Amino acid sequence: MSAPTFLPEHFINRELSWLEFNARVLEEAQDASNPLLERAKFLGIFASNLDEFFMVRVAGLREQAFGALPPQDPPTDGLSPLSQLQRIAFRVRQLVEQQYECWTASVRPALAAEGVRIHVEADLTPAQRKNLDKFFRQRAFPVLTPMAIDPSHPSPRFHNRGLYLAATLRRTHGIGPGRMFAVVQLPQVLPRYVPIDPESLTDFIRLEEVVAGRLPELFGGYQIVNVGAFRITRDQDVDLLDEEGDDMLRAIEGRLRARQRSEAVRLEVSADMPPELLSLLVEEEQLKRGADGGYNEVYPVNGPLDMTGLFELIGQVERPDLRDDPFAAKVEPELREDADLFASIAKRDFLLHHPFDSFRPVVDFVQRAARDPDVLAIKQTLYRTSGDSPIVSALIEAAENGKHVTALVELKARFDEANNISWARRLEQAGVHVVFGFMDLKTHCKLALVVRQEGKKTRRYAHLGTGNYNPTTARIYTDLGLFTADKVMTEDVAAVFNFLTGYSQDHAWQRLVVAPQDLHRRTLELIDEQTQRAAAGKPARIFAKLNALVDRPTIEALYRASGAGVPIDLVVRGVCSLRPGLSGLSENIRVRSIVDRFLEHSRLFVFGEGEDQRVYLSSADWMPRNFERRVEVMFPVEAPELKRRIVEEIIPAQLRDNQRARELSADGGYSRVSAAAGQVAIRSQHVLLGQTPVEAVPGPAPPGSTAPVPAAKPSERKSKPGRKQGEQKSLSHGKHKADRNGSDKSRDKNPDKTGKRGSRAAK
Repeated sequence: MSAPTFLPEHFINRELSWLEFNARVLEEAQDASNPLLERAKFLGIFASNLDEFFMVRVAGLREQAFGALPPQDPPTDGLSPLSQLQRIAFRVRQLVEQQYECWTASVRPALAAEGVRIHVEADLTPAQRKNLDKFFRQRAFPVLTPMAIDPSHPSPRFHNRGLYLAATLRRTHGIGPGRMFAVVQLPQVLPRYVPIDPESLTDFIRLEEVVAGRLPELFGGYQIVNVGAFRITRDQDVDLLDEEGDDMLRAIEGRLRARQRSEAVRLEVSADMPPELLSLLVEEEQLKRGADGGYNEVYPVNGPLDMTGLFELIGQVERPDLRDDPFAAKVEPELREDADLFASIAKRDFLLHHPFDSFRPVVDFVQRAARDPDVLAIKQTLYRTSGDSPIVSALIEAAENGKHVTALVELKARFDEANNISWARRLEQAGVHVVFGFMDLKTHCKLALVVRQEGKKTRRYAHLGTGNYNPTTARIYTDLGLFTADKVMTEDVAAVFNFLTGYSQDHAWQRLVVAPQDLHRRTLELIDEQTQRAAAGKPARIFAKLNALVDRPTIEALYRASGAGVPIDLVVRGVCSLRPGLSGLSENIRVRSIVDRFLEHSRLFVFGEGEDQRVYLSSADWMPRNFERRVEVMFPVEAPELKRRIVEEIIPAQLRDNQRARELSADGGYSRVSAAAGQVAIRSQHVLLGQTPVEAVPGPAPPGSTAPVPAAKPSERKSKPGRKQGEQKSLSHGKHKADRNGSDKSRDKNPDKTGKRGSRAAK
């Protein structure tokens, strides 16, 4: 078989593929079968995702197109930066129009029908206006700052994603120019959705409506001629370390300050924004408006700006009947609080599949180590963690208890830098040995190591995971983790920490595959091994579950495997640059994406069939950055019962999902998978929650096949489990807490705390 020739048209553009992922998030908001408040949540996630896309991906393309900056990773499809920007702008306008149509014509009226009403000023009764007048005088007026724009009052520096009102004013008496422009920022300390009656959280009005109707109180002596709202998105893809320095922590702090002064990349304006105010903003921010190859960075919006504010509304509405059903996460008996955790792990490995399995044992692992007199040392990587992290608190406690504690804190975790700097300072003050990894590599692997004295022997215990050490996101992301005391595996884990803290590179890896040294090479080898088996007529198979598939050499290896007859199933949540189903190239590859209640975040790989089957978990996606610019770990699952759980339970549920799965076609479009007549409705996350009987899901489908799923017998159906006390009641899909005045909270930002402005977006 001659080697295939790979052309640009064999690949899907990364940025356009990401927009299609966000379109799938939007579909969940449009889906009337989802609970109503969950639909509103998905609208917020869509908006939050789009914010980050502009701040990072569009910002980078803009620098390439207009600043002649070479791309870090050339696009596989060969599109120029300007062509990508033009196509992005076109698709974004389509999607945003659908987003606001969904809110205006569907979600908002449905909320009103359920008694949750969003009012405008003209609808209010005199009593309601009186309540809002009181709110304005007592809470809003003291913190609002009216800002005139004239020669003596230059235009202020508008904050990234801050929400502003802009007004044209005419003087009626007193001093000042006869006509001027002015702005008012709507600060985050005020609620975005203001309860009209504080005693009854059923009727709300947006903050901008309240303030716009009372601007004369802020600008005494002036008449308000017209008013509009606007919001600016800025380039946040600032290189945090563009040169080496003696103090990484201080260098990053300085670069974070530079972010607030970065260039604008998008201007969202209300449909009623006066043209002269719009022109002023465009000129002031030096935005593109059609002159550069037709690329326009101004986005008029026919509805409320900043839909991430819906997270706050959801948090205020106490209607559990409009949310997803609660669930109780499972805990294996050997890992419960009353069990001897270390003795259990010493006997066998444990696989945890979050959020279906509780994250509590992972927290216990570190907390018990902190208090166990036999524990000598704890080593931990921290990429993103929660604001009130029990993991970090346990590390501090361990250091205070005299244990040797090392924490690898990744200061370059995008949008978590400030949070991680704060944790690093606290850890150092407590006596933890804090290291920051490498200047030019992000430490993205998820590892925890405990060294324990047991009689005359020293034993290591490890946790390896696909997701962050964050108890909050562990309830809303699907991730896999492994507890092990295996001597060889834990020796490898110890060697990773030695590499991170001391550049030690002479260890001969036995179980772990580590980037940037070997992960790319080994991944290609594993794919090529299956290619050779298929070419020799032997059983072969590849399954991969990822967040993103972009790396060109890996895609080409998969194309070659498909050409050799290897059946390949890929579950890629987000970006996928591979085109399945191309004649003579990828006919044996099937790609699906699952977007549901929980963010699909785990990375899982299976190579081969039967006794030759190899199962791996990893912190890495198949992207150039993961292979080349990050410290990542891929680790095997070797215990037969754990492999069976993955191969016979988790994977079949993913491949048989006909409710929340979409399949990718060769043209780059996605189509929703539906249950045919006589088929069981299989929703993989419900299966894993126990809300659909596992026995109703047959074993693994032959990769690439669409064999029907037989209907379940009525006796096989199980009722939904009740909610255990302390488990999360309402779960968000999303991963990015986007606030409105420019500060970014934790990137694993607490999506469940929806009373705050923003949520972690589904990335």
